[in-house]
Parts: sequence; structure tokens; C-alpha cells
Amino acid sequence: MPRLILALLLCPPLATYACTERTRDEIHALQAQLAQWDDAYHRQGTSPVADELYDQARERLRQWQSCHPQIPTATDAPLASSAGDVRHPVAHTGLDKLPNAAAVRAWLTNRSDLWVQPKVDGVAVTLVYQEGRLHQAISRGDGLTGQDWTANARQVPAIPRQLPGEHGRLVLQGELYWRLPDHVQARQGGLGARGKVAGLMARKSLGNEGERIGLFVWELPDGPLDMPARQQRLRQLGFSDSAERTEPVSGFAEIEAWRERWYKQPLPFASDGIVIRQGHRPPGRSWSAQAPGWAVAWKYPYQQALAEVRRVEFKVGRSGRVTPVLHLAPVELDGRSIQRVSSGSLKRWRNLDVRPGDQVAVTLAGLTIPRLDGVVWRSPTRADVAAPLDGQYSALTCWHATPDCRQQFLARLEWLSGKGGLALSGVGPGTWRQLDEAGLLAGLLDWLLLTPGQLLAVPGLGERSAANLHRQFQLARQRPFATWLRALGVPSADALPPDEDWAALAQRSAEQWQARPGIGTVRGVQLERFFHTTDVVQLQQQLHDVGIAGF
Repeated sequence: MPRLILALLLCPPLATYACTERTRDEIHALQAQLAQWDDAYHRQGTSPVADELYDQARERLRQWQSCHPQIPTATDAPLASSAGDVRHPVAHTGLDKLPNAAAVRAWLTNRSDLWVQPKVDGVAVTLVYQEGRLHQAISRGDGLTGQDWTANARQVPAIPRQLPGEHGRLVLQGELYWRLPDHVQARQGGLGARGKVAGLMARKSLGNEGERIGLFVWELPDGPLDMPARQQRLRQLGFSDSAERTEPVSGFAEIEAWRERWYKQPLPFASDGIVIRQGHRPPGRSWSAQAPGWAVAWKYPYQQALAEVRRVEFKVGRSGRVTPVLHLAPVELDGRSIQRVSSGSLKRWRNLDVRPGDQVAVTLAGLTIPRLDGVVWRSPTRADVAAPLDGQYSALTCWHATPDCRQQFLARLEWLSGKGGLALSGVGPGTWRQLDEAGLLAGLLDWLLLTPGQLLAVPGLGERSAANLHRQFQLARQRPFATWLRALGVPSADALPPDEDWAALAQRSAEQWQARPGIGTVRGVQLERFFHTTDVVQLQQQLHDVGIAGF
């Protein structure tokens, strides 16, 4: 396959919108944020951000830099703070990450002798044995040098102090992981497992927590060049669990099947993907600290997506509840394109202070509903956002179609004609928008007086539609009084006395309401206020004037 096509396949979905206009400050701010995360992880042993969000952020920086080469940036060195003063006897190679099935198929072209392993979500380590005894443990660092972890490694029971029948020097490369019995990655995610191990190994002493750390050996750099012999060697050394999770495969279908199996079935550790290897590879003395050609990673689907906020919209519901909605640059989660997410309440939005240009973490709650998990990093330019004032909307506001009230006003109409209200057939949100845009709805009940001719003049309404709509509006006049109360949004409408008309209901005080079953202190006050609100009294008069029973 031509190299250009393969390079395009290696670009993850983020690239579909990455080449938008970027400022020098944005790119520098992201680079500084990544440098801060790198230092926290490699030097301090903490993970301020989820691993998959970090991966997406680093890929985003790479894309921004490639899209805007005219903006100078500092040399990107994610492992700069991880280098130590201990040199690896064999370089750690790292892995290229393939983002999708097409890229995997491309990589497999003309390759054979294939094997797969789970990609253990832990921290890489070099273990050096001399004459069978543990001599040195070195953190991955920058792939060439790392930090001396020997003292802590001796406190991890999973790392053998003595190997059977060994002479001379033996080098192992593997992953230290946080033990998670029966862990299902698809359901539980990473649980911050990698950060826990990194934090422990950065301590001066592990204590009893070393028992929670496991070891998965994935390479014998100086071992046999072919995979079956290396796996046999691992078994002889006592690392049979590593050997047993290295499976031969004949092609893409089997690779995909193992990936799905390890993603959805229990493992003793967190795993963020699979590693695909060619069985025969060069000897360790020829390796360098860069991704090799004989092994790649195919990561699992993101459970958290990094999304850029394009704009913030404030939706006002019938009851006056304000819901901030973030409009996002499209991101993919579980095969779905996510373009909007609610931030919950107006108070939460203010606390998060989300603005256009910010990057946020999004997950799927219950595998279906997009959920905002938080702000990952903020745009250096804080765009102004016109947000509603606290208390601007309530259950007693917006009975008329003024500019600031249009959303709540239309939401009232949608409820009024819906199943919970008058149940008008064929009358929905689109109907009310058409009438509103035609200037026919100044107040909540103006539609009751519309003539067939007025409806026929509405753009988009044909003769038949206008006639059907007029018929539904006339049928509304015949709805029972109790149905009209629900449609108008009277609090606790179903708990009201069934034999009283509007005048009797309006005479009750809050205390009298509270004496009724199912109506407490709060509802009693709400009912009294509702029936005495000026706009509501005007609605009652309109309904009385058109002859609707009970008003």
C-alpha cells in the first residue's frame, strides 16, 4: 500500500476537523498543558488526566502543529521529565497506535507470523537479572534512560528475586500493573490503574501495597528471535501467565476477535487495547527508542472523548429551568457522532465556566446519553457568553412571545398540545414554530381565535394542513376542565378537587391547599401564586370568553 494512503489511515477521527483556524496562543497553551501533565506523571507519579484524554490531547497538538507550520513551537518532548540517570541495557521501543480497522488491515498487508497480546495498561519497566538474581529495575523513562526502581521492585512479590537455573545476564521488558481481578474493560474502563502504579513506584517505599502490583513480561530482548521459542523460555522462567496471553493469529478476523474478547471478558488487569506482533523480530541490540516495524497497538474505543466546545446555548423549558447545552466539534463514541452535550444546571455551567474553545471530556451515560465529565483544559481566549440571569425564568414567566421569552413560550405550547396536555393530533413543536414565525402568536392562547384563512396564509401550510389544524384547535374547546388545567401547567393538577371550577380554586389560600392530600407546603404556595399571577388570570379570562367549561 502506498505510504501516503497508510499515513491517512493512521490519522484518527480527530483529524476530520483539526485544520481549523488556530492562534499561536492556543497551540502554545496546549503544549504547555501537555508538558505539565508529562511532568506530573513521569516525575511526580500522578495522573492529572485520564490516559485516553491525554492521548487525544497529544494527537490534537500534533494535528494543530501540522495544520499550522507557520506558528513556531518548542520541540515537543513528552518524555523529557521521565529520563533518569540509569541507562537501559536494551532500548524500549514504544508502539505506533493504529486508530481503526482500516489501518490494521493496511499494516497487515504482506505480513505473516502474527501474534496478539492484551495491551496491559500499566507502566513499562526493564528488569535485569545477574546470575539469576534481581539486579536492577529501571523505569521506561525516555526509552534510553530511566529511573532506578530497584529498591521498590524488591518489595513487589510479583517480581521474582531469583530466577531458576540462570547464569550471566538476563533482560526482561514488561509492564507493572495494578491488580484488578475479573476486570472488564468495556464496562469498568481503566479506573486510573496506570497512575496508581506510577505513583507507588515513585515513592521511597511501597509497604504492603506492593502486593497489589502485578507483572506482565512482554519481551525477552536477548531471547530467541522466534515467538514460540520465546514463549517457551518465559514458561521456563516462571512467567507462564504472560506466555498464555500471547496468541497466534492468521489474519484480521482472528485479531479482531481477540480484541473484542479481551475488551469484554474478564482480565486481571486494565487493558487499553491489543498489541499485534510479528513473531520473528530483530535482536535487542539493534533496537532504538522509537516505534518498531514489527509491532503495533490497536487500542480499544475511547470511553471518554476529548471534544472542543464551539458554542454554548441556553435552553429554557416550560417550567423555566435553564439547561446549558454545549455544541461540540463532532467526536465519536461507541460508533456515535456526538455534537451536543448538556452541562446540567445553570449553576454547574457557571462553576465549570465552559466557554467556546474549551476542551471538555464527554462520555456516554448508560451507553446512550452524552454526559459532560468536566473541562480538560481551557482556551487561553475567554470568549464572552450571554447567559440568563439567576431567577430570570420560573414557572410563572413567559406567557407571551417576547424575544427573551421565545424558548419558554414555545415550550409551554409544546406541552399544551402534547399528550400530557390537550393531546391535539398533529400539533407539535414544528407547528408552533411556524405560527410563531408567521407572527400569529403573541400570547399563549391566541391560536384559539385563528381563522382558516389566517392558517392557510402561513408559509408551509397547505389547504389540507390548515383545515386539519383549525379542526384540532376547535376540538380543544371541548376538552374537559381538568385537561385544560394540566395543559396550562397548574402545579399538582391531578391532585386538585375534581368538582370545583376556576373561581373556587382561585379562592383557596396556601394553607387551604396544604390541607388537601398530596399537597405539601411548597405546592400549596405554588398553587396560590399560580392562580393569582396576572398573566394567568388573563388566560382564564380568555378561556372564559371563548366558552370553555370551568373557566
